[in-house]
Formats: sequence, C-alpha cells, structure tokens
Amino acid sequence: MMRSLFAGVSGLKNHQTRMDVIGNNIANVNTVGFKYSRTNFQDVLSQTIQGASSAQGNKGGTNPMQVGLGVGMASIDTIFTDGSFQPTGKLTDLSIQGQGFFVLHDASGNNIYTRAGNFDFDKQGNFLVPGTGYKVMGYQANDGTVGTELGALKVPVGSAMAPKPTTKATFNKNLDASSEVGKSLSKTVTVYDTNGSAHNVTCTFSKTGIGTWNMAVAAGDKTSTVTGGPYTITFNPNGTMTATAAGGAAQAGFVVTPTAPGNPGALVTVTPDFSALTQFAGDATLVGDADGYKSGTLQNVSIDPNGSLMGRFDNGQSQVMGKVSVAIFENPAGLTKVGSNMFVESSNSGTAAIDQGGVGGRGSFSPGTLEMSNVDLANEFSSMIITQRGFQANSKIITVTDEMLQDLANLKR
Repeated sequence: MMRSLFAGVSGLKNHQTRMDVIGNNIANVNTVGFKYSRTNFQDVLSQTIQGASSAQGNKGGTNPMQVGLGVGMASIDTIFTDGSFQPTGKLTDLSIQGQGFFVLHDASGNNIYTRAGNFDFDKQGNFLVPGTGYKVMGYQANDGTVGTELGALKVPVGSAMAPKPTTKATFNKNLDASSEVGKSLSKTVTVYDTNGSAHNVTCTFSKTGIGTWNMAVAAGDKTSTVTGGPYTITFNPNGTMTATAAGGAAQAGFVVTPTAPGNPGALVTVTPDFSALTQFAGDATLVGDADGYKSGTLQNVSIDPNGSLMGRFDNGQSQVMGKVSVAIFENPAGLTKVGSNMFVESSNSGTAAIDQGGVGGRGSFSPGTLEMSNVDLANEFSSMIITQRGFQANSKIITVTDEMLQDLANLKR
C-alpha cells in the first residue's frame, strides 16, 4: 500500500519541476534571444510481482505482473527554433536567421555563445555586449581585407582611411553623331595622387571626322601638369565603338605630375577607358569619372547582411572593418545555460565550429533587428493547465492513500 504513496510523491515532485520550467519560459517571454525549455517525463523502475511464462502443454502463456513505482524526469530540453525578428532601427543590432550562435569573449578569455545580438561599441571601439562587457569575436580587417584569425572585433573611433591614387578614368554614355567636324566637348575629372591630393584634369573631346573623335588632356588647375594623349576614338556605323580603337586607347595612360607646394604626392599614370562610349545622333550625355579618393575619417559603422562591419568615411567611401563570426555545434541542445542569455560548451554539445556567417550551414544575418524569445504563450498556458491538473491528481493519490492507511490502522479497534 505504501507504493502508491511514493508514486504520488514522485508525481508531485516532477510536476512541480515542470511548473518551474513553464514559469521560467513565461518569465522570459520578452527576453532577447531566449530559447524555451520543455520537460519530458518517464516511468521509473517497476516492481515485478510475477514474471512472464511461456505456453506449456494445454496451458497458455502468462504475461508479467508489474507495479510501477512512480514518475521520473526523462529530460529538460532546450528548443532552438528561431524566434521572431523585431526591427530596432539600431545599426549595431544583429540577428541570426538559421543555425548558429554569436561568439563572445568573457573576462577570463573564454569563448561563450549567445543568440542575443544587442551589441554596441565602447569608447575604445570594442564591439561588445553593453550589459556585460563581453567582446564580440570575429575576423578583423586591414585596409578592407578581412583576415582569417579569430579575435575580438574593434573599430577605433576616428579611424583613418588611407588615400588611394587614381589609376583609371572611365568615360561613358553618348557623343552626338550629328555634331559637325570640329565640335568639341569638355569634361573635368578629379585625379588623386599618392598622398590623396586632388588634381583636376580637363578632357576635351573633338570630332575629327565621321565616326572619329580625339580626346586631349590638360591640367584643369595649377596643382599639377598633365602629359599624354591625344587619344583617337572611332565608332562603327551603328554607333558602337570599334574594338581596335577601344583597346588601343585603353593601353596608353596620361601622366599627372603634382606641382603644388608643400609635400606633393608622386605622379600617377591614369589609363582612360572609352569602352562604354556610344555615338548616336541626339543629345551629348558624356560622363567622365576617375577612381581613387582622398584620405578619410570614420563617421559611423553599420552591419551588412554578411555580418561585415562597414565603416563609412567622410570622403564618401565605405570599407570593411571586420566580420562577425558564427559558431555551430553538432548538438546545440547539449549546451549549458550560464545566464545572461549565454551558453557554454558541455561534454555532449560538441566543439564549436566557428566561421563566417552563411558558410557551411551557418545562418545569415539580419542587421538592425533583434531575435525575440521563441516562447509560445498559448502553448505555455496550455501546459500550465495540464501540469496543474497532474499535480492535483497526484496530491489526491497521497490523500486517498493516507485515508486507506488510516482505515488499516483503525482495524484493531
């Protein structure tokens, strides 16, 4: 008779644990990156009163007679389905769509993992979790080239971008085929030398014959001298450039030699590219542009869908400053929760495989959003009712068993 009493106690104990798990899920319904847990029960060892027997002669076989000894806890599983994504408008917030975890570095130098991407920069430019100071791990970039060594991401405030000297000037759109011979059209392109100083170069297109134009180059200001050219450009009757003229023109570059006082940069050779030019009758829409840029100072940082920290500079350029890493596990459900939305490896999770997002089954990024909790309140409330009824039923087992024991004790009267 005592077996039912202990079975009821095990039921109370384990339903109470299940209610604890449900309560924690509901408490974290608005916790960024939270993953809910579920409780699974199993029966415990049964006491065998009579074993099974096989058929013998005219007598058939009999089944075993067993009395269960209550309920036990099979597992408490963490469910890693994606939560919904909440737009925040903050450039440094980040979510992972699919598998994977952000990699963080704690104060002891250990890697820990999270799905919560509420990140920001400190005054030294460290990319981190503001509430804990844990640094976000990734791949630092040098002059726009992302490295391969995993480390803490850092974008120092006021970072400078080195200038890039001009190497190519591109001319495109249309020259008017109906223009008279001798008609000219000028465009100014800005060329940068090796220290980022700007020099204007005037490029004058003159029609020399049917389907033939020349381009002459000259200094557009007093900061430099320009030598090279003129360039002959010829067009087919259908208005497209002939391959030989385009190839020949692209091979010879004009030279811009800085003459400004102070510390002028070294001369640069600029190769003109006319391959995109056309000659159709109509408006002249000639456009000229050159590559290269002056030095710049970092203005702000945002994150693109590839997880790249994109620095935007006051010279109008953007540059990759680093790339956020993503870790995946063979068994993410085996990770151990350590609070603050963090997980650490366990003996059953497997070792973290860390790489860039979107690689090898790793999830992609959703910038400017945060992943909300994946708790389903409707499901949790239903589970709470079921758990309450289970607890109530087990308490009745104890009450009725107690009454039966009391009746047994009263038999002596």
